[in-house]
Amino acid sequence: MRVVVATHNAHKVAELQRILGAAVPELELVTYDGPAPEEDGDTFAANALIKARAAAKHTGLPAIADDSGISVDALGGAPGIHSAYYSGHRDDAANVRHLLEQLAARGEGADRAAQFTCAAALVDPGEIVDGAPFETVELGIWPGSVAAEAAGGGGFGYDPVFVPEGLEVTAAEISAEAKNATSHRARAFAALAAVLRARAEG
Repeated sequence: MRVVVATHNAHKVAELQRILGAAVPELELVTYDGPAPEEDGDTFAANALIKARAAAKHTGLPAIADDSGISVDALGGAPGIHSAYYSGHRDDAANVRHLLEQLAARGEGADRAAQFTCAAALVDPGEIVDGAPFETVELGIWPGSVAAEAAGGGGFGYDPVFVPEGLEVTAAEISAEAKNATSHRARAFAALAAVLRARAEG
């Protein structure tokens, strides 16, 4: 079962291969080399579908995509869908610094509760349902909080400042295996894997 991954982010491709490989052994992930669509949706789910639809249309293959980000309670849910460019640049270190600065500006008593959200979408142009390609979206939530400072050399994005619920270290300080078992992306794609597995077996 060949499926294109609608991203140019090598980190995500590798992570999805690890997450989905065990659950759907017959799945062959294909790297996407087409144009990136404008992600102008107002939710994680909408943006995931925009990317999956574009990749499916470009390749003619079933496509999976995700959209994810961190939402902080004290910041009214920001950066949310704007996580990738929160500092004005697509730069992980700059985004992390900006997030910490925004929280620091709210004082020591600011609520540091946060959550990672991932929307995982599947679009299959080969299966038409009610006149449109088959589509589905699964959501994964990873609750936690924002650390006072960055720590750890693993992961990417906001991992160095995100402390998962129940842990005392950041997501950048745990192993890739531990992260892939509990993260927002793992949870969303575990649900999507069930859909893919049913389709592969069908």
